[in-house]
Amino acid sequence: MSALRYEQLLRAAFRTDADAAYYLTEPDTAAYATFEHATRADVPFRFERVRLGVAMSLLKLLTDLGDHEESRRVLDVLHRALGARSVADIDNVITRDAKLFERLYTNLYVNDEGEQILQLFERTLDADTKPMMDAVIEEALELAQEIDFDALNEDDEDDEDEQEVGK
Repeated sequence: MSALRYEQLLRAAFRTDADAAYYLTEPDTAAYATFEHATRADVPFRFERVRLGVAMSLLKLLTDLGDHEESRRVLDVLHRALGARSVADIDNVITRDAKLFERLYTNLYVNDEGEQILQLFERTLDADTKPMMDAVIEEALELAQEIDFDALNEDDEDDEDEQEVGK
């Protein structure tokens, strides 16, 4: 069940074929199932891959919600970390660009959905057990399904039309 919810979250966040093709590979989408069947020695690395997938999904939602450059940069760091071959390699990628994570919260105005996404992102980083991560996945999926990105895009187009008329 959890592997299915994880895959649904990825699909909800990476809605276009282009985004899915750029950010996700088959091993990325199967990360949760791989985690569930991992050997004891491999569990920490497989858990980190799930964490990265959830974190990327949340930042993709945040980016789509408000076109935030900071969240796009952090998303790219997480994407690079997903290619790592060990927990230490993941940590090295993240540590190298730690300042981007700090900037994510600086001068960032977000609406209620954006606040919820950032809170879930923090919980993703803090989650250190399967039940905690499952709870984040479930809440993130529910939020992703509630956000009407089509309506947000229409609002952006209306704002652009109003700016054109005002010129």
